[in-house]
Amino acid sequence: MAPLIGLLAPLLGTVLDRVLPDTVERDKVEAELAATLLQHSARIEETAAEVVVAEAKGESWLQRNWRPMLMVLFGYIVAHNYVIAPIFDVPKAEMPDHLWELLKIGVGGYIVSRGAEKGINLWKKN
Repeated sequence: MAPLIGLLAPLLGTVLDRVLPDTVERDKVEAELAATLLQHSARIEETAAEVVVAEAKGESWLQRNWRPMLMVLFGYIVAHNYVIAPIFDVPKAEMPDHLWELLKIGVGGYIVSRGAEKGINLWKKN
């Protein structure tokens, strides 16, 4: 949930700057939005996990595998930049900041979905 709030905060800040020029009122609304996100974070994470599980159970090979393939690609870029490039003295691959954020969300989503899947299986057994 923290990566999601981290991504939404600048966006919310930009929108609130345009809508509410008064900094006190803007800060109050921003705090209320953050509190609401935190309050509903469990449901947001459950929904995200449901999406990942639905993709994993999809009929199409691409539907089931696009997310893992993307994570493998990001893993390669990280390995290339911090292992391969220094050892073999080759140029690093450019990794813009927004891709790092996407990587963090992807890994976080995988962890949440695996945790939810294991939790559901444990709950069903009991």
